[in-house]
Amino acid sequence: MKYLITMTMLASASAWGQRFDLSSGKTEPYTAERGYGFEDGAKLTPGAGSVTCEKPPFYFSAKVPGEGNYRVTVTLGDRESATVTTVKAELRRLMIEKIQTKPGEFVKRTFIVNTRTPRIDATTEVRLKDREKTSEAWAWDDRVTLEFTNQHPAVAAIEIAKADVPTLYIAGDSTSTDQGREPFNSWGQMLTRFFTPGIAVANHGESGESLRSFVGERRLAKLDTLMKPGDWLLIQMGHNDQKERGEGVGAFTTYKQSLKTMIADARRHGVTPILVTPMNRLTFDSEGKVTNSLGDYPEAVRQAGAEEKVDVIDLNAMSKLFYEAIGPKVAPQAFADGDTTHHSNYGSYELARCIVQAIRDKKLALAKYLVTDVGPFDPAHPDPLAKFEIPAEPRGTVQKPYGN
Repeated sequence: MKYLITMTMLASASAWGQRFDLSSGKTEPYTAERGYGFEDGAKLTPGAGSVTCEKPPFYFSAKVPGEGNYRVTVTLGDRESATVTTVKAELRRLMIEKIQTKPGEFVKRTFIVNTRTPRIDATTEVRLKDREKTSEAWAWDDRVTLEFTNQHPAVAAIEIAKADVPTLYIAGDSTSTDQGREPFNSWGQMLTRFFTPGIAVANHGESGESLRSFVGERRLAKLDTLMKPGDWLLIQMGHNDQKERGEGVGAFTTYKQSLKTMIADARRHGVTPILVTPMNRLTFDSEGKVTNSLGDYPEAVRQAGAEEKVDVIDLNAMSKLFYEAIGPKVAPQAFADGDTTHHSNYGSYELARCIVQAIRDKKLALAKYLVTDVGPFDPAHPDPLAKFEIPAEPRGTVQKPYGN
């Protein structure tokens, strides 16, 4: 028995939609000819009215007609077994956190997945790094890819439809990009969990980027083809900018001016820019206080925000409170193994919560799109590491992200 597929493709691209009924338990692999199916590598098993997996995670992909935002509705559960499912999309973007169902119970959850391609126009593309063409290719392909994980994930149906919603874009470096492999993660990958299906999060951050290289690799040019009035742009750089050298290069010169250029570019599109100061690295002194490893760059962000009348989320200050609250013995667990810049799943989740709380505290227009099932957050009293339950994927061979 094959999937029951109801597919609607009308004249208007906004009306495109597909539905995949997986209740038969049939598990066909993805092929380009078919345009949908399960990705290789997982030991899939038929559930009672669903598809599950012996050793999560497992992945389902469906080809979509073009880049943009897609509304995804998943039906989770099983007729005979209790299930626990977490859903991620594309490159490990957290969408749905730990949905539990009883035997015979099925629940629906909806979220927005943003897709993109490198193309800018008929002759120009984003200058991708080699890793973006291989282990990170899911971030740039023509499919929606969903990951189902946790103790006993089970999916009975998947619906995908074109969505006309505003978009929150992210321009950043390795600390905000969609990291492809464990043990690395970023706040941009976790931020999706905290927004309703009324808005999309489109993460255009990339490892190793500074403001100037973001422009040089045509990443800003790509955003120029996508951003529209009513969207937002989060800008967080600094870790790599501070390593640039040359006459006149510095936090209060080239860096601040590049911030202002990006702000002006967003405003030309009717987009609301929001600046984010770079979070601290893992640098403690002998008294357990975080030391500043970023020089004048966080302050340059604050000044640019004040001068251009742009809201600033001070992740630098909040990350200091967070690291000091858990202390120098536990703080390394908020970072990837042995790394002092890039974060673990736990660290990136807490930093995403910092950003969400700042959006609330500043009463930004974005706040109306935040989910209501997550309470207030104080970085000086973060979530206990022992209670953190976002499952990590199996580890593969991976290089450290560009930048530090």
